[in-house]
Amino acid sequence: MAAPSSAVGASEGGREGARQQRQALPEYLPARMLNEFVYCPRLFFYEWVDGVFQHSADTVEGALRHEKLERREDELPPADELVDGTVERARSVQLSSERVGAVAKMDLVEVADGVVVPVDYKKGRPRDDEDGPSAWPADRAQVALQALILRDNGYLCDEAVLYYSATKQRVRIALDEDLLAETEATIAEAKRVAASGAIPQPLVDSPKCPRCSLVSICLPDETALAQSGARLEDPRQLSLFDEGMRAAADLASPRRLVPARDDLRPLYVAGHGLSIGISSGLLAIREPAKRKGGRSRTVQEVRVGEISQLNVLGNVNMSSAAVRALCWADKPIAHFSFGGWFYGMTHGLGLKNIFLRREQFRRADDRSFCLRLARSIVASKIRNQRTLLQRNHEEPPQLSLLRMKRLAEQADEVESLEELLGVEGNGARFYFGSFAGMIKAGGSELGQFDFAGRNRRPPRDPVNALLSFAYSLLVRDLTAICHTVGFDPFLGFYHQPRFGRPALALDMMEEFRPLIADSAVLSAINNGMVELGDFIRLGDAYSLTPKGRKAFIRAYEQRIDGLVTHPLFGYRVSYRRIMEIQVRLLARLLTGEIDSYPGFETR
Repeated sequence: MAAPSSAVGASEGGREGARQQRQALPEYLPARMLNEFVYCPRLFFYEWVDGVFQHSADTVEGALRHEKLERREDELPPADELVDGTVERARSVQLSSERVGAVAKMDLVEVADGVVVPVDYKKGRPRDDEDGPSAWPADRAQVALQALILRDNGYLCDEAVLYYSATKQRVRIALDEDLLAETEATIAEAKRVAASGAIPQPLVDSPKCPRCSLVSICLPDETALAQSGARLEDPRQLSLFDEGMRAAADLASPRRLVPARDDLRPLYVAGHGLSIGISSGLLAIREPAKRKGGRSRTVQEVRVGEISQLNVLGNVNMSSAAVRALCWADKPIAHFSFGGWFYGMTHGLGLKNIFLRREQFRRADDRSFCLRLARSIVASKIRNQRTLLQRNHEEPPQLSLLRMKRLAEQADEVESLEELLGVEGNGARFYFGSFAGMIKAGGSELGQFDFAGRNRRPPRDPVNALLSFAYSLLVRDLTAICHTVGFDPFLGFYHQPRFGRPALALDMMEEFRPLIADSAVLSAINNGMVELGDFIRLGDAYSLTPKGRKAFIRAYEQRIDGLVTHPLFGYRVSYRRIMEIQVRLLARLLTGEIDSYPGFETR
């Protein structure tokens, strides 16, 4: 059934679709997931249902601590073998309860006189109450479940203990009927939320968010602001929202919930006959022997954990072990021709939750939804093209700027995708008709860069060769992001399905073409990073030399890592991060969390 034409109707349709998508869950709920549910239901949903996890300094420290505890495993004697006078300590004890459908791996179980006490180790400090240190609610729920599981396995258990490492204090939790009943009710609620397929709303201005490892995926404040329908005139408006998440509060300073930069960087490997192998998590790039019978030589070694993706250009061989390691680490492998044509991507299994993709396929058949989304994308693209002309043209043509402004307004009002294609084409005609005015590199003995208009397949001048390569790099980045978020990148809403074409990545790419790809081309030319001598001509086609390709990749990566202020959320982040934010906002739209897609438009 087609969704209503209004934006609010689309949101309600997304929520109704999510409610109907109940799913089969694992038989047993881990006690650690109950901790996450009490702490934040949305975090629980991401980790248990979607299978999303991302380390922070806190989670790494906690994982190392538990790894030390798990190195020693002691068997807990059966309940009927425990007698008075028995004193034992069993570590890394795993038990389950079929009755409540839960499983727990306990750090330590202390046994004394036939009574068992589960002890759970926590990295932080206890809650500071008037009566002294006490357990945090999430920790309390976790050890209560451990105790409940021990009871269901026949053990006598009257209390549980939490050990907080930061203060080296033990906090005892007395087990009573109210606590056990509360724990069982919480287990049932967690399973209900997971089975519904509908992710819980983000917390509102919670102090839990800034240190959460998934804050850059959850986007709590960003989602709330997008739900409010407001656009920031002042970044200080960002943060608190009322319980209905419909009004921004007036704050002295914004909460900074996302990192400005990502320390991981793409790795590019280009060179005929190069090979890539792996040993102990270290990628080894080797070049072939220079003479028959000689030995290959390692030219570079890179740790898998230090890269965001691997980009292979041309005839480069990879060992199956290297491919497996990269897939296991969720590091995509992008494949390009020597000329820069993007062929495809190898990646791991990605997100476990199928429901975002189900909603993507359902909405792709709704022409009214596709049109609303495409309007926003094309309007933002034209406005960004106009902004680039205003910033970089020596004498911006006023007639073109005026017509592009009107075309952006017209894009918001068209009645069909076919009409929208015409508006986009007219905008591109005015934009590329003035593109040469933004090229400011001086001439040389080889001549100067000329641009008469956009052409491709093959590009018939150096500028078009750079544009085509830049668009290939951009669509690669967005294809990887779509996979990461959980989309199928081959089903779009504006670009129609075509064999082998990542239509959704192309949709999301439109608003970033002028800001990232075109800007990188202009920077590479105007700053002398690439010269006419960096191109070769084969018939009517132009292509970059290895030296020129390396130089342009550097220009592209500099641009995508550049910081920019997000017009809606008010903080400065890299374009690489902004692209992920925009794709995640699209996911929020499809699942009904927000009512409209806020296109990215720089000022």
